Amino acid sequence: MQPRLMALEEGKDLAPTVRTYQHRALPLRVLQFFLVFLVLGLGVSVCSMYMIRFFKIPNAAPVVQPTIVPSCFVELDSIQSWIRPPSNLLHIMNDTELFWRASFVPQIKSYPFNRVPKIAFMFLTKGPLPMAPLWERFFKGQEGRYSIYVHAMPSYDANYPPSSVFYRRQIPSQVTEWGRMTMCDAERRLLANALLDISNEWFILLSEACIPLRNFSIVYSYISRSKHSFMGSFDEHGPYGRGRYNEKMAPLVNLTNWRKGPQWFEVNRALAVKIVADVTYYPKFKDFCRPACYVDEHYFQTMLSIETPHLIANRSLTYVDWSRGGAHPATFGKVDIKEEFFKKIFDSKICLYNNQPSSLCYLFARKFAPSALEPLLQLSSEVLGF
Repeated sequence: MQPRLMALEEGKDLAPTVRTYQHRALPLRVLQFFLVFLVLGLGVSVCSMYMIRFFKIPNAAPVVQPTIVPSCFVELDSIQSWIRPPSNLLHIMNDTELFWRASFVPQIKSYPFNRVPKIAFMFLTKGPLPMAPLWERFFKGQEGRYSIYVHAMPSYDANYPPSSVFYRRQIPSQVTEWGRMTMCDAERRLLANALLDISNEWFILLSEACIPLRNFSIVYSYISRSKHSFMGSFDEHGPYGRGRYNEKMAPLVNLTNWRKGPQWFEVNRALAVKIVADVTYYPKFKDFCRPACYVDEHYFQTMLSIETPHLIANRSLTYVDWSRGGAHPATFGKVDIKEEFFKKIFDSKICLYNNQPSSLCYLFARKFAPSALEPLLQLSSEVLGF
């Protein structure tokens, strides 16, 4: 009681002193409460993680999948993503990217899926295909054994109906000039786009003026059973053969290596890759084979004659008539289309097929004017077999 009395006597109140002790005690209790809460929370979290991992308790909160899935995950989900042909031919790759992509070659020769080899029919044209109705007949009922690719002028917009085999078969193209390297660029572009379909095994270059001379079954059998690809390649003396050679191409290409042949060819997949992947011969021909050296008659013919002479038959499968003279072959119109006309083609020569003499030498022919379509459709069943 002594201290209290002294405080009262001095006029001091004890209440503030009591409040000071209370304020100092309160934070300590709050801190202890939060520490206990934190320990309990961590304990619950650890237990939850343990139970989810070892007892596989599903998470109560649903996981929202991203709406945009990176393309790399979609592409690698199965073997189908590698072997499925492109659904849209109008890609945005430039030639450098396209040729690089098309030159991929599996090192394991056997296929881990049921592969039906197809023929890629590649049409190099300025615009429309006047012989399209005849080709429609030729392809009818052969789905799964062929592919179609059309290289037209960039300004041309094809308008085929969805039922047509040519519907959306136009590839990204560039302007081409007759006799110049842009022509071979277009041919390589066709090959590269066709190589993107792993099932394409044989590749045929055609023009809008070409027609088939045999039905599809004969064409497929003839090409698939051949030991050789059909690239015309021969050593022609004179101004239109060796006379076009430029000595600046040596020593890569010597005069004795120089070859000439028709532009229209058929090659297998291995040779198609070789043509697309070439960076050795291309610069030489681009720089030193210019009109009056027509590169489409010499580039592939010379390169393959040097690199793989044992794989080419040194002849073309496309009949062309040069008997009328001039810089271009004969064009056949309505008045030319008769049974006798085709009999002349069928009996025109004897050739070698798998190193044996054969009377079946041509599977295609050119050049046919649009006026020839009607009589061709009338004779196709009886004369051409489709």
